[in-house]
Parts: sequence; structure tokens; C-alpha cells
Amino acid sequence: MAEKHQSELSIVMKAKDLCKYVMTITQKSPKQYRFTFTIRMQNLCMSIIENVYLANETFVGGTDAKAKYQKRLDFQHTALTQIKLLAYFAQISLELKAILPRHYEQIAKQTSDCQYLLGGWMKSDKNRFRMA
Repeated sequence: MAEKHQSELSIVMKAKDLCKYVMTITQKSPKQYRFTFTIRMQNLCMSIIENVYLANETFVGGTDAKAKYQKRLDFQHTALTQIKLLAYFAQISLELKAILPRHYEQIAKQTSDCQYLLGGWMKSDKNRFRMA
């Protein structure tokens, strides 16, 4: 099982770590924020993973390679937007004391790592699948 984990894209592993962390720390969020920030942050985490997987499973090749590349790029952009939204909701949650400062710092670091890895993947794809 450890071999399979290592063969996954770095962004997939980072997104899973981010999701696990957010799920863990939001369990202690005040009830008054459960249906606003807590659930929203948890759902964004799962959507990030979903879109990263969908992008990764979109094989770019064949006669419709350009359309498949665009589909993959759309999934990547959606995941990137969701990562940015998660970082924003974490910031608001900190300001309203729904999460602790140390939790916010960790989420900020992990979302930044995910943005960097996703951006690198998108750049790599752009260079690899450059359409003339």
C-alpha cells in the first residue's frame, strides 16, 4: 500500500493531507459556525480532491487531444479556485474565532503548497500539450 501512495501525484497527496487536517480541526469548531464555515471548508476540501482526481484521470491524447487537454485544464482551474476559496474561508474563520491561529497557519501553508503544486502541474501540461 505504501508503494501506491508514493506513485500518486504530489498534488493528490497534499490535497488529501489538507482534507484530513481540515476535517480534524473543524470537528472542534463552535456550533454557531457549523453550517457556514465548517461544512463549507469540509466540502471544498473534498471537491479539491475530486477535481484533482478528475484532472488526473483525463487522458490527453488521440484525435481529440485538444478537447481532452481543455477538459483537464478546466478541472485543474476549478481545483485551484477551490483551494483559494478554502484559504479565504479559513482566514474568515480565524477572524471570527471559529478556528485557532495555529490551525489557520497550517491551512494557509497547506493551501499554498497545493496551489504551488497545482500550478506546476498546469505549467507542465501546457508545455507538454502545447497546441499549435
